Amino acid sequence: MTQSSIQSSADHQSNQTSAVPAAITINPAFDVAPVNNRLFGSFVEHLGRCVYTGIYEPGHPTADEHGFRQDVIDLVRELGVTTVRYPGGNFVSGYRWEDGVGPRDLRPRRLDLAWHSTETNAFGLHEMAEWLEKTGGNELMEAVNLGTRGLQEALDLLEYANIPGGTALSDARRANGHEKPFNIRMWCLGNEMDGPWQLGHKSAHDYGVLATEVARGMRQIDPDVELVVCGSSSHGMATFGEWERTVLEHAYDLVDFVSCHAYYKPENGDIASFLASGVDMDGFIRDVASTIDAVKAQRKSTHDVAISFDEWNVWYAGEDASRTPEGIGNWPVAPHLLEDQYSALDAVVVGDLLITLLKNADRVHAASLAQLVNVIAPIMTEPGGPAWRQTIFYPFAAVAALAKDGTVLESRTDCGTYATAAYGDVPTVDSVAVRCADGSLAVFVTNRSLETATELSVPIPESWLREDTAGSVAGVRVEARTLHDDDINARNVLDDQNRVTLQTNPTVRVESDSAGTAASVRVTLPPVSWTALHIIR
Repeated sequence: MTQSSIQSSADHQSNQTSAVPAAITINPAFDVAPVNNRLFGSFVEHLGRCVYTGIYEPGHPTADEHGFRQDVIDLVRELGVTTVRYPGGNFVSGYRWEDGVGPRDLRPRRLDLAWHSTETNAFGLHEMAEWLEKTGGNELMEAVNLGTRGLQEALDLLEYANIPGGTALSDARRANGHEKPFNIRMWCLGNEMDGPWQLGHKSAHDYGVLATEVARGMRQIDPDVELVVCGSSSHGMATFGEWERTVLEHAYDLVDFVSCHAYYKPENGDIASFLASGVDMDGFIRDVASTIDAVKAQRKSTHDVAISFDEWNVWYAGEDASRTPEGIGNWPVAPHLLEDQYSALDAVVVGDLLITLLKNADRVHAASLAQLVNVIAPIMTEPGGPAWRQTIFYPFAAVAALAKDGTVLESRTDCGTYATAAYGDVPTVDSVAVRCADGSLAVFVTNRSLETATELSVPIPESWLREDTAGSVAGVRVEARTLHDDDINARNVLDDQNRVTLQTNPTVRVESDSAGTAASVRVTLPPVSWTALHIIR
């Protein structure tokens, strides 16, 4: 097994001349924005094996009394997920929430038209709330069905979930075993209603009218809910831009977020453009932010609307793993769907997308990696067997561990560019700097080059250098971990679960200049790699 081609300390100097220089300059005095911990959300949909044999598998050797897989819970905690969007996704546009509550043996089996499957409803709102408690009390982000349902059903669900008691629906919740209200704060007003594939798809005008009346009604029950209105389901939708403008002109002052969804894969084998997917995500965010600002100005509103990037990932849509069952007599329970096996290349792109989200922390206040288990997911499971980390697990976990409660800092990356068919010339190195909650610095860096290593320099802020020793680097410690593999298609699979991981980068060092008045962190970044630097004093 070839684990990595990170150069060893012994041969670093002899290969240094082959690396292309790049520098990241950080201004610790200028904040871009605090990091909202909701940026580290994920997504659980009733799709394929995300729920059944994913997070829920009664009879599994690690299952608890609720049927929850403890091995999955342990990995979710390690991943650092903060919020979970539930129960969809396309699934929610045909979902009757009341099917998933009450005695399990009385819950009806239903057709799921979104994924041509049978939904048993063995897992519903109560089970999700209990599971979230097991993972550490992560926040539930609930979606309501605005595809086949509307205002009354949304009001019923909110009353069931958030009213303490004394009404038919809140007392039904208590009778079903949850005495206290779920107190769900964040609600999605439907899912991808701009998409023709969506059950109950609507025009921007019709959806805007419906979302407005549902938002107004929900606020009459609970004024403090935070509401997410559907934006475009991709940057490339024909209705993009006009959809956001129309919907926000209806709903602006009643909602808190507009959603963005984006999935990336190499198109026609174009890996160079795939590595620059963050360029498209950045443009998507900026375009939506501009529309938000325009509608706010038009309405002369003092209300702020943020972005919830509540579906994002690499997804090989259209390939065999994503083909749904077919036939009027073929509606399987929890079929193997969207079970993409992620490569080292995919993990580098996911790490770069995380950098993009952080760089836009002033506008993006929530995000959800789609999805959490088995379905285009960082965690995979074998029914009755083990659970393991896919390659994309590692950059997400590293960023979540270092950036929570942090602050994105103003920084500049000086590097070369390379040509892409999709985005023109793009920076070879992408990066973001974060002041961590404990005052240390984290720098996340992608080397997008397919062929060339980068010799990266990150000046240490002068305020960190000890004045009594004229620029000494004493007391400054640096940790560097890099994700890279000689084979960009290397994957973590059932029979080889740890092929691609974050590895300590042995090239990292701290160097002072000849005058002893300044110091820099220096590290070599292999081609197609993602690195987390942690600078500690």
